[in-house]
Amino acid sequence: MLKVLIADDHAMIREGLKQVLRKAFSDAVIGEVQNAEEALELIRKKEWDLAVLDITMPGRSGLDILQDIKLARPKLPVLIMSMHGEDQFALRVLKAGAAGFISKHSAPEELVKAIRKILSGGRYVSASVAEKMVSDLGRETQNLPHESLSDRELQVMCMFAMGKTNKQLAQELSLSVKTISTYRARILEKMNMKSNAELTRYAIKGGLVE
Repeated sequence: MLKVLIADDHAMIREGLKQVLRKAFSDAVIGEVQNAEEALELIRKKEWDLAVLDITMPGRSGLDILQDIKLARPKLPVLIMSMHGEDQFALRVLKAGAAGFISKHSAPEELVKAIRKILSGGRYVSASVAEKMVSDLGRETQNLPHESLSDRELQVMCMFAMGKTNKQLAQELSLSVKTISTYRARILEKMNMKSNAELTRYAIKGGLVE
């Protein structure tokens, strides 16, 4: 019996994921939570075969709690989802200990493919990301400006690039507007930019957002 925990703050996303899972794995037992802290609590309390976590959730992100999950359940595979550019987040996610990364724009069939590969002991990224990783091997690459950002800073930058305001980010991430302003200032300094418009142009050109 397959036991999967889904963590996403959008009820419609969770429902869609459950439908895909039940169709592909008829005996699946599915748990669901709406933030990272609830996910971590259930992971510590119960045994799961797989955790599917969204990156962007109120409070801590799915990426933020990966280390805690690995401490609590070292063998639990984690599949990270995101609406942000997979070229940039996939490698960060794998380095952080996740078993795979998948874009929320992916077809249901790709989600099932990813889960089957992870459950068989493999790691998963899309074909396009895997090809890019292979092409980068052995080739000296110049560090891009956004690579100096922390995981949370990159997440915040992408959300700004999607047109979110300080207030909207504060609500969605359960942080204060002052904290978001601090993140923004730090991001602009590291990126050597002066405005959200510059961040947006950079993010779109680099495929960080769609």
